[in-house]
Amino acid sequence: MADVIEYKIYGDDLQLVEVELDPGEGVRAEAGTMTFMQDGIDMQTGTGGGLMRGLKRMVTGESFFITSFINSGQVKSRVAFAAPYPGKVVPLDLSSLGGRFLCQKDSFLCAAQGIEIEVEFTKRLGAGFFGGEGFILQRLEGSGLAFVHAGGTIIEKDMVAGETLRVDTGCLVAFAPSVDYDIQFIGGFTNALFGGEGLFLARLTGPGKVYLQSLPFSRLADRIHAAGRRNQQVGERKGVAGLGGDILGNILSGG
Repeated sequence: MADVIEYKIYGDDLQLVEVELDPGEGVRAEAGTMTFMQDGIDMQTGTGGGLMRGLKRMVTGESFFITSFINSGQVKSRVAFAAPYPGKVVPLDLSSLGGRFLCQKDSFLCAAQGIEIEVEFTKRLGAGFFGGEGFILQRLEGSGLAFVHAGGTIIEKDMVAGETLRVDTGCLVAFAPSVDYDIQFIGGFTNALFGGEGLFLARLTGPGKVYLQSLPFSRLADRIHAAGRRNQQVGERKGVAGLGGDILGNILSGG
């Protein structure tokens, strides 16, 4: 059984979740997500359950360590967590979601002490080779609260049996294990070359609950990188033009 924790979510587009812990209770979080903690909270960093778990996390691009925050005081105390980019915090009550839920490896934020956090690879070969963000998942297992982060706006869908949905692989945040997950090639030469959506989409088949995000971090990073490259090119052109003007001015002035 996971600790029964209370929480409050602050903010709109840059959200923070504040967790209230009774004495002896704890919460586990990804390294670097803690914003503040009150007196009485002890921070304990470990592999999250053994060397192999830490190695699996490291191989998949995550931190080798996971941090636990335990209330070792005599009164209630609070600790807060926030993701590093704009979006929404999504609370998942695993006890009402069948005790298991899958999420993108970058979306997990924190969970009550007692929730198991495991790395899970998609079973389909196509997903493994072409899934991108969707290939490596985290499995949250237990009977308490866990929190994931979605970039931009969160979209919640309850898919019925046989219902299908094709999603950009980066836009998938979390989904129930009952949802079948595979990668599908878009097809078509012009789509592949000029579509701008990538060559592959995640194909989800119900039944089960699915959470999507409107602004995955990879897309945000690509836009920022492209804008920075354009600004650099404009600056270089202005620098060349300025240098040419200086040379011409020196010639005309006899310098």
